[in-house]
Amino acid sequence: MDKAKRAAVIAGNWKMNKTRAETKALIGEMIPLVKDADCGVIVCVPYTDLETAVSATEGTNIKVGAQNCHWADHGAFTGEIPAAMLADVGAEYVVIGHSERRAYFGETDATVNKRLHAALNGGLRVILCCGELLEDREQGVTEEIVGRQVKIALGGVSKEELKKIIIAYEPVWAIGTGRTATADQAEEVCAYIRGLIAKLYGRETAEALTVQYGGSMNAANAAELLGKPDVDGGLIGGASLKAPDFAAIVAAASVG
Repeated sequence: MDKAKRAAVIAGNWKMNKTRAETKALIGEMIPLVKDADCGVIVCVPYTDLETAVSATEGTNIKVGAQNCHWADHGAFTGEIPAAMLADVGAEYVVIGHSERRAYFGETDATVNKRLHAALNGGLRVILCCGELLEDREQGVTEEIVGRQVKIALGGVSKEELKKIIIAYEPVWAIGTGRTATADQAEEVCAYIRGLIAKLYGRETAEALTVQYGGSMNAANAAELLGKPDVDGGLIGGASLKAPDFAAIVAAASVG
């Protein structure tokens, strides 16, 4: 697989953090630090910060994403947000299937698929998350778990639609724990995902797919992780809340 054929993308997942004022300040700090990036740069912010983030990033190389969307376009779904509303405030991306959504809010492979289709139909690009639990890795079934998640999530997705999807491999045991998959472990699963896409959609499509690693990537370990041939970027949690740390990861991706 030829890494030069696809875009590196660093996306910050801010999770449930930052007020509108804090969002404006953080993005303002980020802009000069990442303006020369040779990779895609995205910030995925809470719903209430979206409009502020879109305004703050106007005219810059930073794109804005949301952290989830519902599968319906309207209706009696208290507390949910449809893709059309996200697009209406200027969001271009949305995270779908994050492990925290699966663990805390009952997300399933089937609902991930429904949300993904809704996002695409609503004009959004998708960062699709997949990853195994610690017990899955210890039992040697990482590929089976990740493969099932990816195949079900992409059910009914065309080759053309796949161009609007980034896949983020995020081992659940390495999210917010301070533990990080080794560069070789990250490469192994990212390469497996690319191979699976090649079987489903063809080698050319797989070579063009951006596959991120997410799981405690930070300024110190980013260069080693991003140096691997099948790790095309990162879905960054805690480090995305500190402009210098996020910028360091962006710089590592720009070199890689």
